[in-house]
Amino acid sequence: MRAILIDDEKPALQHLERLLLKDGRLQISGKFTSARTGLAHLEREQADIVFLDIGMPEMNGLEAGEYIAGLNGNTRIVYITAYSEYAIEAFELNAVDYLLKPVTSQRLNKTLERLKPHPVPAAAAEPPAAPPEAAPPGKQLSILCFKRLEFVDSTQPGRKMQWRTSKAQEVFALLLHNRGQWILKDTIVDLVWPDFKPEKAVTNLHTTVYHIRKLLKAWEMEVLVEFSQERYRLTKEQVMLDVEEFEQGYSGTPVESEEEWLRRESILQLYRGDYLDEHHYDWAEIRRKELQVRYIRMSLHSAEYELASGRPRQALERLLDLQAADPYSDQICRLILRSYADLGDFIGFRTHYDKYKELLERDLGIRPDQVMDSWVQRVL
Repeated sequence: MRAILIDDEKPALQHLERLLLKDGRLQISGKFTSARTGLAHLEREQADIVFLDIGMPEMNGLEAGEYIAGLNGNTRIVYITAYSEYAIEAFELNAVDYLLKPVTSQRLNKTLERLKPHPVPAAAAEPPAAPPEAAPPGKQLSILCFKRLEFVDSTQPGRKMQWRTSKAQEVFALLLHNRGQWILKDTIVDLVWPDFKPEKAVTNLHTTVYHIRKLLKAWEMEVLVEFSQERYRLTKEQVMLDVEEFEQGYSGTPVESEEEWLRRESILQLYRGDYLDEHHYDWAEIRRKELQVRYIRMSLHSAEYELASGRPRQALERLLDLQAADPYSDQICRLILRSYADLGDFIGFRTHYDKYKELLERDLGIRPDQVMDSWVQRVL
């Protein structure tokens, strides 16, 4: 098996080289005192194993490990560190093993035993694996962002995703929020771990991305989290995203027909609640407001069509829900009052208008405009 060694401390690099040469089980194809030169070598020439120091100045080993995984997922990594607290992160990043400095021949031997392939005895050999079953017809994987972040498998409706931590969920949500765009590693760290020391925050990010990739693989989602030049990017294929479906189906014009009303209903039903509302991510606030405005506008047009087509009770139910999201809107209030009038419920009409006036005076210190007030008096 071919191996390369990467460690910015030359004496430690030479010590490890001597131990490996003395053991003789691995062929050393390169040794480097810089992560970047080591990665450049791997781009030209593959290696089976990389012995990689974690604590390097220009690029730490956990970050370099991400590059290596991106270059060749079959390359196995053994992390080397002077600090035992890094061992947990090393194993969480799916390393074969970790070695504490100074490396001893006895400890290195255990690592090499782990690296050695163990052939299965003929008697115990399993029959050839059957080809994977075709995906069930009609299977659809979806990611929902309205109200809360969820994964949905159409063939297993009750299936729940298990985020390792709330930070893993937030990093995924942030990458999805910026899907298709490269985001600087430092930007992610500043948004998700603002109170952490930079080195610890970056370590957390690398382990978090590893667990996100594991989750995506478990769900068999065609979602890729890439890492290049200190940046991350999320891309997806064959996965339905409710926000994209909503935006593609959005229309801000009046409804002209029953067929169009039905089409819009299917789009409006995607909106289970405000964008990522239950997670309270500050970085999502602008997008949350934009989508809420679109939802309200599209819903108002549907309510106007319902009133015009003689369905005031249906319009009233919709409008009362909208007023909970935008309680000061005079347009929503006016349509609610019209719904009560069309139903002949003038007690409801009067009660609603009085509450609306009280709300404006109490919260904003204003009264309804004169045009609206005059119209209400005429109706009553």
